[in-house]
Amino acid sequence: MQFLTGFVWIDPTQYVSLARTAEAHGWDGIVLSDHLVHLEKIDTPYPYAEGGERPWQATDPYPDVWVSTGAMAAVTERIRFYQGVYVVPMRNVFTLAKALGTASLLSGGRVSLGLGLGWMKEEFDLAGEPFAKRGKRGDEMIEVMRKLWTGEMVEHHGEHFDFPRLMMRPPVPYDVPIFVGGRSDLALRRVGRLGDGWIPDILSTPELAEGVAKIKRYREEAGRGDAPLEVIGAPKDAFDLDGYRRMEEAGVTHLWTIPWLLYGGDTTSLQVKEDALKRFADEVIAKMR
Repeated sequence: MQFLTGFVWIDPTQYVSLARTAEAHGWDGIVLSDHLVHLEKIDTPYPYAEGGERPWQATDPYPDVWVSTGAMAAVTERIRFYQGVYVVPMRNVFTLAKALGTASLLSGGRVSLGLGLGWMKEEFDLAGEPFAKRGKRGDEMIEVMRKLWTGEMVEHHGEHFDFPRLMMRPPVPYDVPIFVGGRSDLALRRVGRLGDGWIPDILSTPELAEGVAKIKRYREEAGRGDAPLEVIGAPKDAFDLDGYRRMEEAGVTHLWTIPWLLYGGDTTSLQVKEDALKRFADEVIAKMR
């Protein structure tokens, strides 16, 4: 099992120090989250909370994912970068392909893409991108970006994107693994059809095992049964070595956790967070390996 720590709702000026600490103490990856703005009022309910209320505050920071990744990649050598998740169809496909491809190139291939489809219509409206058919649009964006990353002369004529022969340079020499977010049947089918991995919201170990089983069936149907499947699990019922081992048995390949929330203390403190990264590394990562 690999171990990922989430950087969410914390002071972005601490990212670089925390990335250095995480890499020095055996963590494998960092997960970032994504929103453009916090609208004071929205009509769209948050789908993963009873009552539909957003679980963050208006003042919680959401720095740009790719700028943050670039800053941390520049001071590390091994640790990988993930998103839980990045709202792909809310973006311009060329702008995203350029930013993500550049991050992959300059980090030495240490960047993945956590494909989220989004749930907040109001945020799409602000970005000037259509909310309807965002699933099909997101799927096609993956196809388009993979063409652009070749650095060759390419063209595309699809349902949502249509352009003549062009090239985007420099080429991206590394694979960019696609981790599909979500827990619905449509999301699991998308993992089976085009994803390299699955990164759902917080789930129990039995729920993760059920999702993995479904994805494997859908992969067989898509003729991808032999493709490796990576699963990033953020558990709601596993908080010790035995629990993490049960997750591994259920098919989880990457544990996603925020150690300073496990141990308590002043979570605004850089020292508290660094100590939590070190403690988890000693008490869990070293023993699991």
